Amino acid sequence: MTRPKITFIGAGSTVFAKRLMGDILSYDELKEVTFSLFDIDPDRLATSAMVARKLSDAAGAHARIETPTDRRAALEGADYVICLIQVGGYRPATVVDFEVPKKYGLRQTISDTLGVGGIMRGLRTIPVLQGICRDIEVVAPDALLLNHVNPMAINCWALHRSTPVRTLGICHSVQGTAGQLAKAMGLPEAELNYICAGINHMAFYLKLEHQGQDAYPLLRAVIQEGRVPETDRVRYEVFTRLGYFVTESSEHFSEYVPWFIKRDRPELIERFNIPLDEYLHRCEDQIARWDGMQAELEAAASLEIQRSGEYAPLVIHSLETGQLRVVYGNVPNHGLIDNLPRECCVEVPCVVDRSGVQPVRIGPLPPHLAALMQTNLNVQALAVEAALTQRRDHIYHAAMLDPHTAAELDLDQIVALVDDLLAAHAEWLPEYH
Repeated sequence: MTRPKITFIGAGSTVFAKRLMGDILSYDELKEVTFSLFDIDPDRLATSAMVARKLSDAAGAHARIETPTDRRAALEGADYVICLIQVGGYRPATVVDFEVPKKYGLRQTISDTLGVGGIMRGLRTIPVLQGICRDIEVVAPDALLLNHVNPMAINCWALHRSTPVRTLGICHSVQGTAGQLAKAMGLPEAELNYICAGINHMAFYLKLEHQGQDAYPLLRAVIQEGRVPETDRVRYEVFTRLGYFVTESSEHFSEYVPWFIKRDRPELIERFNIPLDEYLHRCEDQIARWDGMQAELEAAASLEIQRSGEYAPLVIHSLETGQLRVVYGNVPNHGLIDNLPRECCVEVPCVVDRSGVQPVRIGPLPPHLAALMQTNLNVQALAVEAALTQRRDHIYHAAMLDPHTAAELDLDQIVALVDDLLAAHAEWLPEYH
């Protein structure tokens, strides 16, 4: 058995932390791990620690559970750091990201990856992630940071530029969408083979196969037979136009492009079933259910462990045991995708074993897919530049080049909106000049 120390920063994200810890403890080789749990909310942290102990018992493991109150102490000697934070929380930060743009007629769905909401989330998150990395540099310089925090590409790009800490950005959109496509085509998910690449939340299945045969005709049949899921009309529409299927959900994708959310075209919202304010509704629902969930977790004599397919536990297990796996990770574009900018953050298959995480070279993407991604990369690059230089004008530039924002607002409105958001988020941001 191996005895790595795995630190969770943002361990008060109990439901997600539970999933990851359960997966880790399900492996015989990892039953002696140390979980060091840290969160700024002591009540949520206590619940997560209780969950960790029950999971360890359920797995027949002997995990050591620590809950230091100091972040650097939690990180000291860590082999892996799993980051689950949300800077500013739902209230006030996320609500501000939605409500202030609404005053300008700018509506969003998720607002955590791109758009003015994604830009602001990145600006308030990057300084905190940099602080975590400064601690890692001192007390755990060999640790691998497994980042789950959105905006994934903006955050990871900024860290790759500003810290030597090894960082792998991890999402679940690639394998999650693959499961959805398998279901739509009536195929067992385990029989679906694919190669996917691009940027986080805008990667495309370049190859989609079943038993060695192209599976895309089966996916086109879903459209032809009128079986497109009601909640996924945007992605299937984009598939018909571009010829490849994109990873992240329709509610996400609709706000990465200028085509679907238009205040003077309400029929588009209805036609494509776009759930405006979706993230707000999800958060409100989670908050409403939390007390009951917390009570259930505390009352349960034992917790069931079912492997979720999340990548972070798979990465840890492969690095510790040498078992060869392929996962999808967000890494710097060092010769991986030819027609995307060098140094941008790309999402590609990565081979993982005891020797490390090795991203796979893809070569050139179909030119129209690379061109579409570039519209998002422009925003990401300027948001990162703003965060690292603290130049206010680059925040304006990022918003000006955002596809959805630019389709709805003029330049004066964009500048005024950014000013309003910076004022509303002042407590979470450094001073921009």
